[in-house]
Amino acid sequence: MKEFFKRKDIEISFKRYVQDALSAMALGLFATLLIGTILDVLGAQTAVLFGDNTISAFLVQIGGVAKQMMGVGIGIAVAQSLKAPPLVLFSSAVTGMMGATLTGFGIDQTGGPAGAFIAAALGAEFGKMISKETKVDILVTPAVTIIVGGIAAKLVGPGVGWCLVELGDAIKAATEWQPFFFGIFIAVVVGLALTAPISSAALCVMLELSGLAAGAATVGCCAQMVGFAAASFKENGVGGLVAQGIGTSMLQISNIVKHPWILVPPTLTAAIIGPMATCLFGMTNIPIGAGMGTCGFVGQIGTFTSMGFTLDVLWKVLLLQIVLPAILAIIIDKIMRKMGLIKDGDYKLEL
Repeated sequence: MKEFFKRKDIEISFKRYVQDALSAMALGLFATLLIGTILDVLGAQTAVLFGDNTISAFLVQIGGVAKQMMGVGIGIAVAQSLKAPPLVLFSSAVTGMMGATLTGFGIDQTGGPAGAFIAAALGAEFGKMISKETKVDILVTPAVTIIVGGIAAKLVGPGVGWCLVELGDAIKAATEWQPFFFGIFIAVVVGLALTAPISSAALCVMLELSGLAAGAATVGCCAQMVGFAAASFKENGVGGLVAQGIGTSMLQISNIVKHPWILVPPTLTAAIIGPMATCLFGMTNIPIGAGMGTCGFVGQIGTFTSMGFTLDVLWKVLLLQIVLPAILAIIIDKIMRKMGLIKDGDYKLEL
């Protein structure tokens, strides 16, 4: 069996499913739900500013279609990360869509993003097993992929989707009830997930995290990205500032393993800004923006989508998501350098 799995490139491991597949799932989300949301909002806002027009209507229309294709994007992305052959890869567009949209037996809940992930992953792995094993591969491989994915979409996806939505609702309710403590908790945890080799964006979307909880998650991610970018400017310059500040703080993973103390400035910054976002400024966001921070400025776009694009919201975004993360991280970093816990070169990236 081990030889068969090796020949079929089937690897049951944390890296393959959580790091690789979950990160790929996030890319599928970005290519559909995220860009669709941006186009939809852009079309709606230009219609408000300039009146109803053909371009605005077109942006809203194509944005809506892109959002509806979330399951397809996740299915293809997950299958590609699992190294699926062509017939399995293309069939995974179907399994991903089924996983996202089908309800279960007795469960009036669609699988959503989690369902799409599960259906696509199981369908792809079984499809890989049968791929090129018969003389009618063109029929058998997509059939097996879609049938297995469909079974997962009906039996597993809705239950997992329901559990994650309920957990997300509990987190949102808890944040409303105790905005200070949960502001700290969510900002720190989601921020750390963003820097770790897993997808904080996928996590927030699966939990359908919104409202104050999403606002705390956003500043936590910003604290990691902007914090690392600002604290490491001496070592990495403008290139590092851009790569981490609007790219990803995940670039620091190897340095964190070698020098764990460098994780303290951005994480402590998240713990400080998190409750400020929930208790003082009432920051909110949408699920797709909650786990993105300043990556491509998606967190900021999500904040404006949730709170509206006004001068009041703009200065709050600039303060909590960019200025304070940079200033606090630099201050904490300098204190730790004086204590000898962080040294020159600890943040150095090979750019």
